[in-house]
Amino acid sequence: MTVRRLLAVVALTVATVPLTGAPAAAHGAPTNPASRAAACGPEGRQAGTPACRAAVEAGAALREWDNIRVFGVAGRDRERIPDGELCSGGLSAYRGLDLPRADWPVTKLAAGARFTFRYRTTIPHKGTFRLYVTREGYNPTKRLTWASLESVPFLRVTDPPVRDGAYQLPGRLPADRSGRHLIYTVWQNSDTPDTYYSCSDVEFRPVAASAGFGGPTTPGRPADTGATPGGPAAASGGVAASRAGTGSCQGPKPSRPAASSSGARPPGGAVSAANQ
Repeated sequence: MTVRRLLAVVALTVATVPLTGAPAAAHGAPTNPASRAAACGPEGRQAGTPACRAAVEAGAALREWDNIRVFGVAGRDRERIPDGELCSGGLSAYRGLDLPRADWPVTKLAAGARFTFRYRTTIPHKGTFRLYVTREGYNPTKRLTWASLESVPFLRVTDPPVRDGAYQLPGRLPADRSGRHLIYTVWQNSDTPDTYYSCSDVEFRPVAASAGFGGPTTPGRPADTGATPGGPAAASGGVAASRAGTGSCQGPKPSRPAASSSGARPPGGAVSAANQ
């Protein structure tokens, strides 16, 4: 065999060997209510707000707003994601999302109402979503810790359907909250070793006062019916439709939640929600 043919065989062998250590290809983030990364990212239209600008200055790779993922957590969220770093997932590339401040873009919601959460998927995967809400007395100007959240998720959904580029998570919003709060979403993939983390700033209002709620707004700016000025449209989940999303992706490596509850499985995914 000539040297040229030998090199060709070696090159072909290398090209066909599976890269078992490569990171999984999965992306996504909540878009209704919008996560900080989605709202401040290039498709969220809130990048010019003071909180989003501060996040970028402090360090937030928001061009990859859908990539706040940590490898190999396997349900040990509270061990792997440190207090004060929940919104960044403990990843230094997103540390600006952990800034404690009261002017993050906020989504107004009707307390106790039925609601379909939208989690935009740029690369779909199987897995379970767990949504936690902050406890009464939550102060957005203090760092977010695990103790800031209820220990049990108010909504848990496994393998929900994807429609219009987003996972649809039907459930009921907490009825015993009012004012400014935060919804913390954990998406644990079941067909990859990745877990995603997201913070969505929300404001709970009584149902009677909630007409037109559901789209992200900036503090002091009232919501309108579907899309806020300079903000994402609620009907589309807040982030414009899809960009290319196939192939493997190099995600940042981490740094320490999770209580879980069981749920029944209706068509299209298992759902259990406290207060539902």
